Amino acid sequence: MATYLMNNMRLLKVLSAVLLIALAPLTHAETKWLDKVVAIVDDDIILASELDERMDTIKANIARTGKQAPPEDELRKEILDLLVLENIQMQMANRYGVRIDDEELNGAVARIAANNNMTLSQFQQTVTASGASYLAIREQIAHEMILQRVQMGNVNQRIQVTEQEIQNYLQSSEGKEVTSPEFHFSHILIPVGSEATDAERAQAENKATALSAELRAGKNVDNANNDISISDLGWRKGTELPALFKGVAANMTDGDVSKPLQSASGFHIIKLLESRGVKQLVKQTRASHILLKPSAIRDEAQTIALAKELRQRALNGEDFRELAKEYSEDIGSAQEGGDLGWTTPGQLVPEFQKAMDESAPGEIHVPVASQFGWH
Repeated sequence: MATYLMNNMRLLKVLSAVLLIALAPLTHAETKWLDKVVAIVDDDIILASELDERMDTIKANIARTGKQAPPEDELRKEILDLLVLENIQMQMANRYGVRIDDEELNGAVARIAANNNMTLSQFQQTVTASGASYLAIREQIAHEMILQRVQMGNVNQRIQVTEQEIQNYLQSSEGKEVTSPEFHFSHILIPVGSEATDAERAQAENKATALSAELRAGKNVDNANNDISISDLGWRKGTELPALFKGVAANMTDGDVSKPLQSASGFHIIKLLESRGVKQLVKQTRASHILLKPSAIRDEAQTIALAKELRQRALNGEDFRELAKEYSEDIGSAQEGGDLGWTTPGQLVPEFQKAMDESAPGEIHVPVASQFGWH
């Protein structure tokens, strides 16, 4: 709904400007646009007022650093490109349903206040005293958090399932059925009649033991031997196996042959031909990062130099979390000390994934570039 209103408000601004010009006398030499469209991005637009506002902000930031701003035309083009990119990313966020809830936003604002040695109330008063809108600041923080979430490929963070919910599902009958592995067994039965003597039963057991050993040694057995019955059980879920086989199957790997298993009908030997869906470990990695983005204020070379400097400071013993809070431009993780949480392969951009895979636990990797900046 917020996006719908924002888009319509932008459209109303443009329509209002057009109507005002249409109603003014054509001979009026001083008629001016109140606002105009500077870019169309899919179903959205970027207004000149938005571009001018971002220009003013960046110019002020450059002035505070004491550095010289790039030429006006060059700076304006770079900022417009940035606005277009942000607009595309926000549209992606809308399509995927990425949202920042009030609890997340309140937490982010509270951390920003704390990092400036202020309570939330003091922060709000300071913002208001400066002439800015506190609500606008909150909206901007939420906007940046959404952008960072899209940029870092963490769309899945919007889905949060507790550990208890996972365990409850896995223990349910539906969960067990869905997650149950499947096994393909061949089966040999050395039959023992219900009226067999102890000697006959012992003879059958010895035969089964010898046959199991031969199969483990790689010997082939066929139905030519009339004293045994060989059958293919096909694919069966673990939940569908006879109780006699379940405990054994859980500890078998492909190609394994069981020891003889006794039942009322005789001695059974099973060979696991193949299995699928058997529980496997999924590699997860937990990493922290500091994101630095080249900009009109800091060019590529300066950004690389700063990234190397921060890495060296961390290697020299400075707290990586504190460095991330102070320098990282990833709003989504900066206030968490750069912590990205647990991720699975393919969740992050390839360059970042490669750097993680190359790093040992506790290692601080050399700066690596991705489409989002330097990490």
